[in-house]
Amino acid sequence: MDAAQKKRSGRERRHNRIRKHVSGSGERPRLAVFRSNRGIYAQVIDDAKGHTLAAASTQDPDLQAPDDEGKIGASKAVGKLLAQRAQAAGVSKVVFDRGGNRYHGRVKALAEGAREGGLEF
Repeated sequence: MDAAQKKRSGRERRHNRIRKHVSGSGERPRLAVFRSNRGIYAQVIDDAKGHTLAAASTQDPDLQAPDDEGKIGASKAVGKLLAQRAQAAGVSKVVFDRGGNRYHGRVKALAEGAREGGLEF
């Protein structure tokens, strides 16, 4: 097993361990974050029904990210955009699922952007 496979399997193990305890419901859906090297993706998911209520990513054409702040600035903009879409879908409280990543850097910036956009978690 090379270093990349080991890193990925460790993140997947942490993610599975988190998912044993964190699940979204109708009144408090799960805000799931996936971070790749190129971008960051976030969804608000109702696990009881198995539906995605809102989603946003750095690949989104509606994203207004500042160019000078790099990936962290883009992550914060994704959080704000996701918060707007979630509130349009009638969601104001969520459970945060960091997807096995550390709460640091881009994941933290996305969470702060979502909080600034009006989501509560």
